[in-house]
Amino acid sequence: MIELTTVPELKAWVGAARAGRRRIGLVPTMGALHDGHLSLVDAARAGSDAVVMSIFVNPAQFGPNEDLGRYPRDLPRDRALAAARGVDLLFVPTVEVMYPAGAEVRVMPGTAARRWEGEFRPGHFAGVLTIVAKLFHLVEPERAWFGQKDFQQAALLRQMVRDLDFPLSIEVVPTVREPDGLALSSRNAFLSPADHQQALGLSRALGAAAAAFASGERGAMALERVMRGGLAVHPGVEVEYIAVADPRTLEPVSRADEGTVVLVAARVGSTRLIDNVILSEGL
Repeated sequence: MIELTTVPELKAWVGAARAGRRRIGLVPTMGALHDGHLSLVDAARAGSDAVVMSIFVNPAQFGPNEDLGRYPRDLPRDRALAAARGVDLLFVPTVEVMYPAGAEVRVMPGTAARRWEGEFRPGHFAGVLTIVAKLFHLVEPERAWFGQKDFQQAALLRQMVRDLDFPLSIEVVPTVREPDGLALSSRNAFLSPADHQQALGLSRALGAAAAAFASGERGAMALERVMRGGLAVHPGVEVEYIAVADPRTLEPVSRADEGTVVLVAARVGSTRLIDNVILSEGL
């Protein structure tokens, strides 16, 4: 595995890869790698000739009262995991590399970013789209891989690719979970054992909503009631939103259909978690 930190080095590597007609796959991350990230690498290896992983804790997607300062960082561990999984190039830039002095332009999302995460994290998606757009320009991948857990993010990235004519496709890999059902997240490291038990309410409530849909329930309000009923037995979970939404526009729906997404965000102790499920008649 090659590790690079500067834009000229990265561009030189990309130029050589493209000259050799190697199909480049990109896995953007903020580090603190877990099996969810590594599943993206596996998918990228299967669909590419060369896999580029970026590790960059992007300050532009954190609000002033969010956890930028304590976000988990362990580059030696991340480096070892990436190399063992078959990453060809690890790109680890500094903030100064990605946001040089005087950099002001941002990619602004549209209406699909105003709800859900956009409401609770103002400015978050402008930071996400901007850094991913920069990575797309620098790495020139044919495909880029993201996790389903960040469903709204993936939907907005697909819209950005369409609207700005990026010559690549966005691939979304199913959420990887711990054996007890909790969606893997770098922020799970902040959960105490007691918080972890409370956090299980998110996946269990989503599972109950999915089961209700598979049994014939189609009312969005009824599915939300199922979710809230499941979360009521987890008093440590402070719900920010529950959404039954169109998977493309992310607008709320009154009736759920096959493919409708149910999203939830909540705080457990000092940790903010998100999760979702795509509804299917076959569970």
